[in-house]
Amino acid sequence: MEDKNLLDIEQLTLKKKDYSRLLLIIGTVVMALFVAIGVLDAIGGLETGLEWVDWLAIGLMAFCGPYGFYTTYQFKRIRDIESRLPDFLRDVSEGGRFGMTLADSIKVSSRGRYGRLTPEIQRMAAQIDWGVPATDAIKLFIDRVDTPLVRRMTSIVIKANDAGGNVADVLDMVAHDARETLLNRNERSIAMSTYTVVIYVAFAVFLATIFILNSTFLPQMIKAGNQISEGTENMSGVPIQVQSDVVPEVQLIFVISVVIHAFGDGILAGVLQDGRVANGLRHSFIMLLIGLIGTRVLG
Repeated sequence: MEDKNLLDIEQLTLKKKDYSRLLLIIGTVVMALFVAIGVLDAIGGLETGLEWVDWLAIGLMAFCGPYGFYTTYQFKRIRDIESRLPDFLRDVSEGGRFGMTLADSIKVSSRGRYGRLTPEIQRMAAQIDWGVPATDAIKLFIDRVDTPLVRRMTSIVIKANDAGGNVADVLDMVAHDARETLLNRNERSIAMSTYTVVIYVAFAVFLATIFILNSTFLPQMIKAGNQISEGTENMSGVPIQVQSDVVPEVQLIFVISVVIHAFGDGILAGVLQDGRVANGLRHSFIMLLIGLIGTRVLG
């Protein structure tokens, strides 16, 4: 009964808070607010000095930025914990070879340095000192760091400990499997990072092309059209009219295309790099910021 009470206390006090859902809700509300301002600006009900597409871009940035950077931070923290998991399992298996129980091996290994995994191991050791069984302490660790790799590896350790026998050999095999899994994942991440760079370069070339069109091509077309209209009016008596008033609409289409490319390319970059759409929102925020500065401030 005492162990169960300690287990319940640990579940309530030591489980890390996850603010991703809260940030997602807040970002959605702020985006809706900016989109509403953009709609009012588009229909002429509000004069803000900005185009409606600018408010749309700012709303998307408010949605992508906080949530994207927070989830990326959480993802990196879990990846750092997973990267040191094989070392921890190897040290625990070494303790088992010297005749230690699983609980004693965890407590001895908690004195080592495992980066961001160290606080989690120290929590497991503290729980064991308070009377929580080693398997229950590992289950609490799974609840705090709930990833497929951690759950798979630690579940095998729990079953091996409950079944009895030589747990050290099982820990060695699990550590080797975890190391191979992390190695394959790192190789994939390195290979996919090249495509992420390609996406950023392609987006930069797209912005440069739009900048050149806005700064040189379109103004020269208006100037040449005016000269042609003035030159042919006296010759034939029929003026040639150039629709120069469509140039702002063309420039607006350019800005819309930048927003679409920034948001879509950012998500694609995240999916290629980490296989997660949430991490792509961080890239979308960066590209939207670059696109907004490039089209409005520098353009």
